[in-house]
Amino acid sequence: MSEEKQLSAKQLAVIDDLFEGEQEQEILEKHNLSRKLYNNWLADESFNRQLDRRAEWEYRRGEFMLARKARDAVSDLVALTKSKQQETARKACLDIITISANRSAGTPATPADNPTSLPESPNLSPETAGKILAVLAEEKTISTS
Repeated sequence: MSEEKQLSAKQLAVIDDLFEGEQEQEILEKHNLSRKLYNNWLADESFNRQLDRRAEWEYRRGEFMLARKARDAVSDLVALTKSKQQETARKACLDIITISANRSAGTPATPADNPTSLPESPNLSPETAGKILAVLAEEKTISTS
């Protein structure tokens, strides 16, 4: 296998700008780059491999950010189970059940990814399960009145 050619500092700077959300035309002007040369770079295997590596890294950074915020998100959901708005509390309970079941099953999906499927047997503490059942029972009582 041949050694991959090193990208120039200008090419790396263009890739950085692409991932910072700048528009292509702005990037071309900023780096005094012709459309033809830029198109040649886009056809270059080394340039594309670097773009792919950067894209993978950006996805991983997003996963890290989600992982860091997971505790806060779950705390907010638990707080919403006590909402006076029945539908809000019910949805929060369902989201907690789904998150718990997905984590137990090793599935990273969030409730929004598949809102119609509910888990069969989530691992919940008796206290949490009781709160969920209480909210659901209140809603049923209100809707049958």
